[in-house]
Amino acid sequence: MDRNQVIGFALLVLLAIGYFTYNQHEQQLFLAQKKADSTAYSIAHPRPVVDSSAAVSATAAPVKDSATEALIRQQPPAYHGQAETVTLENKKLSIQFTSKGAYPIAANIINYKTYGQKPLYLFDGPGNQLSAILPIDNGKATADLYFIPVIKDEPNGDKTIDFTGDLGDGKKVDIIYTLPADDYMMRCNIILTGIPANSLSLNWQTLGLHTEKDIVNERLGAQVYYHNKNDDNDYFTIRNEEKIVHNDGTSVWLGFRKQYFSTVLIADDGFSKMDIKFMIRPEDTNVVAQNQALIQLPLKPGGNTQSASLRWYIGPNDYHTLQAYKIGLDDMVPLGYGIMAFVKYINKGALIPIFYFLAGFISNYGVIIMLMTIFIRLILSFFTYKSYLSSAKMRVLKPELDELRAKIGDDQQKFSMEQMKLYKSAGVNPLGGCLPMLFQLPILLSMYYMFPSFIEFRQKHFLWCNDLSTYDSIFNFNFNIPFYGDHVSLFTLLMTASSLFLAVYNRNMTPQDPNNPMMKYLPFIFPIFLMGMFNKMAAALTFYYTFSNLLSIAQQFIIQKYFINEKAIHAQLQENKNKPVTPSKWSQRLEEMQKMQAQRAKTPPRINKK
Repeated sequence: MDRNQVIGFALLVLLAIGYFTYNQHEQQLFLAQKKADSTAYSIAHPRPVVDSSAAVSATAAPVKDSATEALIRQQPPAYHGQAETVTLENKKLSIQFTSKGAYPIAANIINYKTYGQKPLYLFDGPGNQLSAILPIDNGKATADLYFIPVIKDEPNGDKTIDFTGDLGDGKKVDIIYTLPADDYMMRCNIILTGIPANSLSLNWQTLGLHTEKDIVNERLGAQVYYHNKNDDNDYFTIRNEEKIVHNDGTSVWLGFRKQYFSTVLIADDGFSKMDIKFMIRPEDTNVVAQNQALIQLPLKPGGNTQSASLRWYIGPNDYHTLQAYKIGLDDMVPLGYGIMAFVKYINKGALIPIFYFLAGFISNYGVIIMLMTIFIRLILSFFTYKSYLSSAKMRVLKPELDELRAKIGDDQQKFSMEQMKLYKSAGVNPLGGCLPMLFQLPILLSMYYMFPSFIEFRQKHFLWCNDLSTYDSIFNFNFNIPFYGDHVSLFTLLMTASSLFLAVYNRNMTPQDPNNPMMKYLPFIFPIFLMGMFNKMAAALTFYYTFSNLLSIAQQFIIQKYFINEKAIHAQLQENKNKPVTPSKWSQRLEEMQKMQAQRAKTPPRINKK
């Protein structure tokens, strides 16, 4: 492998190391943040201690005196009752509601299964809530009220459930949910009658359930997103320590994202304020993360009634589905962020359209990956050819460089100057091999974000892999190996082996610089470094890198065997030496810098006399 290609590899190594070092540093800061506050919160909010004997006796013999029953009967109907569960279902969702509080307590996404092939619930059970704080009784929460549900089937196939809470004296609350016949977006209308208010505080709580193969990777993908009306977006990755985020801007929506599924609350008129609290409980292996938000919701006046309209997305992080709503929900599919934010434009503008075009008539997603790789290689083939041509020019000049080295000896500075003169006279650009690497680097990074994020690869089989969205495991250890993991991914091994073979092949085909031993071994160190890092990544990604390496080997063999004639190249270079050379400004400046360095090396250092 020549110096130009090694420079390209070195750039890739530096970017990868810098990116993962930055992420690790941010994660450490995240873990340290709010620790004292979390402890103080736990002390200030202790769990109530329940007297089990009293609870058993109360259950065994529930006795209510007539005075208590009379007092309950005097209260409005919404203040007492029995909780019941009702269900709305369409082709995509099955949502269970409780009549106490009038909110969803479970959401089954019908067309998807967990990794264990069980019904997939995005959330289920206690801890999930949507409650409005009413301006009565010092802030009465709708979660504490009892509602009467009325289910209605609409002519267009939609299903509606109207929860009515009678507060007495002409006051009531209606919370109406409408589930379209074939959509993940549910509508929610809140109507207050006889309760004057300009806004409502909503308390939204979600416990996202574990649904994928690896809960560690699933938690790494747990994030909170919000989108402001001024198109200002922000997101926060959920970590073990509790974090609180305040947003005083007017927001269009707030989303809680898991690796492949999300729940999003959308306000037609925007949220005027949000306080979001989220964290991960590592000891609870059934829950990926938990999210709680206190949201200020403006109300529309209408005489004796005030109302607000919400939409509630509960569904997959499918790029096409989210993009179709045209409110920026597709930003929750992480196609590139942070210092790599530029690659999302490559994904959105080129790779995703190619992917969906191929998926329109090919059902095997492994074949789609191969065709995408071939297509990208064809686009870059011109630059690849130029790279190999540059390597061939360097190779035919190697005998002359060896003569220069033998003539000059150990004076590396003088050798570099003579080497540049030789390249200039022969018309060789020493950096010509770097250009293809620079063009391929954004593609490699784009695939790094796209493949693990696309739900289309979820539970898709290919060869021995039963799920391209997670790692393929051919052997599991009973322990964890540092910097590697607790399993063996065959695609990762093949990726590493093909990378090493490519490095050996390039080494035999390109001249080596004996004065740079690090460059000699760097192409072999890099694949080993990647093996531990990619062992837990999506099989779709490691298969892409494997197939890309195999294509590189085949492409290089074909170009060097059938398209590059070293004798003709040598003759052309000798002919170039007889032509007048017009040096570029860059080469002139480089030559001047080399002369200055040589002059400084000859000048003895000054000795300060006291």
